[in-house]
Amino acid sequence: MKLYDIKLNIIYTNTKATTFKELVEFAVKENADLENVDLSNVNLSNVNLRHAKLENANLSSANLSSANLFNADLRNANLRNAYLSSTNLSSAYLSSADLRNADLRYSNLSYTDLRNADLRYTNLRNADLRNADLRNANLSYADLSYTDLRNAKKD
Repeated sequence: MKLYDIKLNIIYTNTKATTFKELVEFAVKENADLENVDLSNVNLSNVNLRHAKLENANLSSANLSSANLFNADLRNANLRNAYLSSTNLSSAYLSSADLRNADLRYSNLSYTDLRNADLRYTNLRNADLRNADLRNANLSYADLSYTDLRNAKKD
């Protein structure tokens, strides 16, 4: 199986993976640089992307619910319309990412964890952050226009 970047260049290959989720997890475990990877519209729910290198990645409309993106590099990533409910984004680097219309709300007795996340210059316009944990997150210069922050935990 292969992963492609947004220009359709092959950036990672693995013959052991049997599913797309496994392919992405293998790439992250092997410390592959997934900069510019195209994962738009992909179901990656419950996937482990801890410490993933996803700078400039296209994750628009992807399902990342309950995924582990702890300390992931998502700078300048496109997460527009992504489903990130109950996702662990603690200590993630999301500066200048596009999270317009993203769904990061509470689901199934779990909240989206954005503690210590770098959200500087991030576009969160129309995002749903109800019940999200934003403690110690850096929201400097983030666009929070029309963002739903009801019951979000903040400093």
